[in-house]
Amino acid sequence: MLFRGVLLAVQALQLAGALDLPAGSCAFEESTCGFDSVFEFLPWILNEEGHYIYVDTSFAKQGEKAVLLSSDLQAEEWSCLRLVYQITTSSGSPSEPSRLNLYVRFDDESFDRLLWSAKEPSDSWLIASLDLPNSSKKFKILIEGVLGHGNTASIALFEIKMTTGYCIECDFEENHLCGFVNHWNPNVNWFVGGGNMRNSHSILPQDHTFRSELGHYMYVDSVYVKHYQEVAQLISPMTMAPMSGCLLFYYQLQQGNDNIFSVYTRDAAGLYEEIWKMGNPGNADWNLAEVEFSAPYPMEVIFEVAFNGPKGGYVALDDISFSPVPCQNQTERPFNAVEASCNFEEDLCNFYQDKEGPGWTRVKVKPNMYRAGDHTSGLGYFLMANTKFTSQPGYIGRLYGPSLPGNLQYCLRFYYAIYGFLKMSDTLAVYIFEENHMVQDKIWSVLESPRGVWMQAEITFKKPMPTKVVFMSLCKSFWDCGLVALDDITMELGSCWSPEKLPTPPGECTFEQDECAFTQERRNRSSWHRRRGETPTSYTGPKGDHTTGVGYYMYIEASHMVYGQKARLSSRPLRGVTGKHCLTFFYHMYGAGTGLLNVYLKKEGDSEESLLWRRRGEQSISWLRGLIEYTCERRHQIIFEAIRGVSIRSDIAIDDVKFQAGSCAEMEDITQQSSGYSEDLNEIEY
Repeated sequence: MLFRGVLLAVQALQLAGALDLPAGSCAFEESTCGFDSVFEFLPWILNEEGHYIYVDTSFAKQGEKAVLLSSDLQAEEWSCLRLVYQITTSSGSPSEPSRLNLYVRFDDESFDRLLWSAKEPSDSWLIASLDLPNSSKKFKILIEGVLGHGNTASIALFEIKMTTGYCIECDFEENHLCGFVNHWNPNVNWFVGGGNMRNSHSILPQDHTFRSELGHYMYVDSVYVKHYQEVAQLISPMTMAPMSGCLLFYYQLQQGNDNIFSVYTRDAAGLYEEIWKMGNPGNADWNLAEVEFSAPYPMEVIFEVAFNGPKGGYVALDDISFSPVPCQNQTERPFNAVEASCNFEEDLCNFYQDKEGPGWTRVKVKPNMYRAGDHTSGLGYFLMANTKFTSQPGYIGRLYGPSLPGNLQYCLRFYYAIYGFLKMSDTLAVYIFEENHMVQDKIWSVLESPRGVWMQAEITFKKPMPTKVVFMSLCKSFWDCGLVALDDITMELGSCWSPEKLPTPPGECTFEQDECAFTQERRNRSSWHRRRGETPTSYTGPKGDHTTGVGYYMYIEASHMVYGQKARLSSRPLRGVTGKHCLTFFYHMYGAGTGLLNVYLKKEGDSEESLLWRRRGEQSISWLRGLIEYTCERRHQIIFEAIRGVSIRSDIAIDDVKFQAGSCAEMEDITQQSSGYSEDLNEIEY
C-alpha cells in the first residue's frame, strides 16, 4: 500500500499564482485555461467553487465520454506533464470501471497516441507524472474520461501542469511532491521537512534549495524505529520515455549512525537493481551524489534507508535532478539496441559466422505457389541454414550477434521457418555466450512447429556480464537434414511482456485481440472474418498469420460467397492532415481462382470513393507487403474490399495494417528491388 496522506502533505493541493502557470497547464480555479470540451462528447463541468472540473453519472450514462482538448503546444526541451485526478465509483468492484485516458495529438498524424491510462478508483487525489521528450513538432493534449458502471461514478481533474525538466526531478517545494510517494511502514517513513515544521526529536537541517528553514526536503528519522532492519522507501514516478545520463541529488545524515542509505531502480516487473550506496558519510552539511543512471525502459528510482542499530539518526534528501550527460567523461558510445537487429535485406548487419566456414547463407527466392519468400516483405532476403550445399552429418551453423552490455534486460524477437526435418527438436536453438567466461547458456530451442510457416519467437533475458546472442542450427544426420530459415531479428531494451505496456497504437492493427477500430456494414457468412491457422478450403489462403505465425488475421471465405461478391472492411474515421501518409499492410492472395483486393479512400461528405491500390488474381503463397502513399486534408476512411473469384480457391487475407505519418520513401522499400515482380508504390493526392 502506498501512503499518500499526511506524510506527504498531499491533502491540500492548493495552487497559488495560477496565472503564472506555463502553457499546457491549468489549476481550474475560474476557467479551463484554453482547454476546451470537444463538442461531439459530454462537457467537462467546472465546479462552482473552482478548484477542479468533473464529469459524473448525475448527467451522463455509463459508457459516455467527455473529451478535453488543449491548445497547440510545443516541447522543444524535455518536459514533464503532471495530472492530479480522482476516479470514484459506488461500492463494489464494477465490471466496467471508469477510465481516464491521456492522448497526444500531433499535427501531422490522423490518429491520437495513448500516453497514459488509469481506471483504479480512489478516495483521494492522485498524481500521474508523464515524460514528454523534446520535439520540434506541435501537438495537443487530449484528456478523455469514460464513465463506467455505477450510480455514483465520477471522474475529476484538479490540476494539469506541464513544466520543463524530467519527472524524476524534484525540490519538494510543491505540495504534490512531484509525484514521489512514500511506501508505508508502521514505524519508519519519509516525511516532509522544513517550512518551520519541528515535529522530530532530531535536529534537522535547513533545506538545500533555499538554505532556509522555510524551504522543504524529505527526511527519515529513526525516533520511532522499534526493530532492526526497518526500511523506509521513497519512490519516484515511473519513467515514461528512454533516458540515460547522470542522476544528481543532495543528502545529509547524522555522523556515525547505524543506517544504510541506498538508491535502487525497479522496473515494471518488480526487479530491483542497486545503483548507489553511501560509503563515506561526507561532511555534516549537504553532500552531492552523482549516479550513472540508465532507464531504457520504464523504471522507478527508489531512495531507501535501512536502520541496523539503536542509533539510526536521520537521513535527509533534497534537490533531485537529472542531466542527459554522463556523470564522468566517457569516451565509449552508448549502446543502441538497433545495432543488434537485422532484416538481412542489405547484408548481415552486425552479425557474423564461425571462421570455419559459413553455415548460414543469405538468400532471396522468388515466391511462387510452392515456395515462400522472406518475412519482411515476401520478396526480400533472409538467412538459410542446412541447405543441400552445406548439410553433412554433425553439421552445426552458428550465427553470432554483436556484443551486448551486461546488467540490462533485453527482449529478443525473431522469425524462423522449418522445412523438411523429421525430428524438429534442437534444429534451431538460441544461446547466450558470456564473453568473459567463455560460457554458453541455451535460452531457447525449437520443440515442435508448423512446417513452412514463419513463426515468431520472443525471449527476455538479462545477464550481469557482456554477452552475445548465438543462433545455432544443427544437422544430426544427413538423411534427416532439412532447411532452417531466419529473418527479422529485433532487439529491444526491456521485457517482452511488460505489465505496464499500453495498448497497440490506434494507427496499427495486428487483429490479435479484436478487429481494432475496423467496421463492416454487414456481418454474415460472406463478410470479412477474423481467423487463426489455415483456412478451411485446401490450396488457398494462408497457413498462419503474418504477425506471429499462430495469431489472427482477417480473410474472406470464398466457399461462402458467389463469384463477384464483395466484402468491405472500413477503418474508423481518420482526421485529415497536411502532408503525406504511408499505409502499410500485408496481404495473402493464394489460390487458382483468386479474385481482387482493392483499397479505397472515402472522404467525409463524398459519395464517390477513390481507388488507391489494386491486386488481381493469384499472387503468392507468401504474405506480401503493400505500400500506399496518399494525402488527404479532410476527414476520411480507408476501405479494404475483397472480391470473390471464379472458384472456391480464392480466399483473400490481410494482416498487420499500419498508418504512419510521412512518406513511404522514408521506409526501405524492399519490394521494389525484387526482379521479375513489381509491387507498385501507389502515390495519390486528393
